[in-house]
Amino acid sequence: MFQPLYRRTLALAASPYAGWWLFAVAFAEASFFPIPVDLMLIPMVLATRDRAFILAAICTIGSVMGAMLGWIIGAMLLQHVAMPIVHFYHAEHSLAALQDKFRQYGVTIILLKGLTPIPFKIVTIAAGASHFAILPFLAASLVTRGARFFLVATLLWFYGEPIRDFIERRLTLIMAGFLFLVIAGILAVTFL
Repeated sequence: MFQPLYRRTLALAASPYAGWWLFAVAFAEASFFPIPVDLMLIPMVLATRDRAFILAAICTIGSVMGAMLGWIIGAMLLQHVAMPIVHFYHAEHSLAALQDKFRQYGVTIILLKGLTPIPFKIVTIAAGASHFAILPFLAASLVTRGARFFLVATLLWFYGEPIRDFIERRLTLIMAGFLFLVIAGILAVTFL
């Protein structure tokens, strides 16, 4: 089931528009899109390891710009735009808890949550809804998202062929594990 998607993503990596697609998914993932950008980043880096750090930079920039949109959604469009997104994840209680935590811990929340499988859009919307200062928010988003994407790119750059072989032989198991992490992240947001 996942093989055709994996093959299409590898083919997309060779496309002249690959960077734009990756940027668009990273942007959307940080503000409203439910699919993690890692599903695109990993096969693209495996297909073109010499561009690993360029792809990580594209993801980072797209994610930070998407985080800014998520912040705006939370700050200015909470009831009309953000709440349907939050409701989709059944995270109303988590949004309120994150708003309180932003007031108390601020940047630490962004730095920690940006590295986890918890959907980053929940963090960006909560930061905006709590009217957390935009410049520290963007700086922390740059650090945490950059660390995540550059860590993935570095690991794949160093260990690309063995990892690619492992992924291609066990794609269904890996995708199921990744899906489990995403669902666990959503459940953590919902029940924390």
